[in-house]
Amino acid sequence: MASSDITLDAVPSISEVSPEDWDACANPGRAYLEKACNGHSAGTSSGLPADSLGLLRPPYNPFVSHAFLAAVEKSGSATIRTGWGPRHLVAKIGGRVAGAVPCYLKSHSQGEYVFDRGWADAYERAGGRYYPKLQVSVPFTPATGPRLLVRDGVDHERITEALASGLVALCGVSKASSVHVTFAREAEWKLLARHGFLQRTDQQFHWRNEGFATFDDFLATLNSRHRKSIKRERRDALASGITIHWLTGRDITEDAWDAFFTFYMETGSRKWGRPYLTREFFSLIGETMSEDVLLVMARRNDRWIAGAINFIGSDTLFGRNWGAIEHHPFLHFEVCYYQAIDFAIKRGLTHVEAGAQGEHKIARGYLPRTTHSAHFIADPGLRRAIDDYLKRERTYVAEAGRELAELGPFRKGLDEAP
Repeated sequence: MASSDITLDAVPSISEVSPEDWDACANPGRAYLEKACNGHSAGTSSGLPADSLGLLRPPYNPFVSHAFLAAVEKSGSATIRTGWGPRHLVAKIGGRVAGAVPCYLKSHSQGEYVFDRGWADAYERAGGRYYPKLQVSVPFTPATGPRLLVRDGVDHERITEALASGLVALCGVSKASSVHVTFAREAEWKLLARHGFLQRTDQQFHWRNEGFATFDDFLATLNSRHRKSIKRERRDALASGITIHWLTGRDITEDAWDAFFTFYMETGSRKWGRPYLTREFFSLIGETMSEDVLLVMARRNDRWIAGAINFIGSDTLFGRNWGAIEHHPFLHFEVCYYQAIDFAIKRGLTHVEAGAQGEHKIARGYLPRTTHSAHFIADPGLRRAIDDYLKRERTYVAEAGRELAELGPFRKGLDEAP
């Protein structure tokens, strides 16, 4: 697995790559943004240069950081035992890390949010062996971000092409049925298609900050019915004497993590059967990246009763997990959606990504956005069948997105009073 002076290796643990080398590849635009924003968290990727492949140099994404990926491994959340065996692809030039791909050898299709169980069932009914497969993603995290990671100061196009080719080679070496690159950036999705990856799309619902100074500024852009509905939901959510608290950095104590983990386990057990993340995971991110974490916590009668964990990027707030031990009308919407919008406005963040699925988010100002995944299928017969299916699926997703966007709560014309 070599290309000229580029060498490619698959390592069985993120710990085999230094945090400095990994993060130089994962978030090379962070220093640029910090300088442009004078050290503040607010920022946008629009000023970052693009290379000749059209791959925008990424803003800071907390999920591909060494700290996050090390936490899911060290905590026992993503390991061989749980079906997530690390096989991170690392590109080097002259012994120096030049690029990387977060990759896992998987024995199931859980915790991915891009569903291929139907493909696996059909292939195995036909006598094939779908597992193991290679999964290029951030475990348990349906958030778009860079997947082909390249550091500054190297030939970006050459390293990116080597990483894409290396994934195909790693598929053969690992005797895997396939490689799945999920929640990739659109430019990476197009590049991977040139290497034989099939293209897939889906929908999420994201909120966009149009330069709002306050939450009321956002409400003023909505039609009367939805504006009144959101005000009522926010009022009713707190009617039982509930208070909302933002915890980040040093404010997130182990007691707060204990409470949040209780919420996570209670709600996750009902939704998924077995939540993916261990208690140790939360302590680890508290130690290594607490400034990138926002806990929105609800309190009643002097105890925490619900909460949501968010991760803070350079221009995006990523909503992840929610849980509660008391259930109150609209509290989920308040903690997960409205508080996220409020925080993003105050921090000057341009987007809120509220996780996977959920058409109910549209009425609350979150509009459909296309997500992208790329799939290399080794077996020609299975590949043909999936290719045909994905062509029809992409058409459906595009049409559904157009229809859902029409359902948005925003005022349709200037003649409607705010």
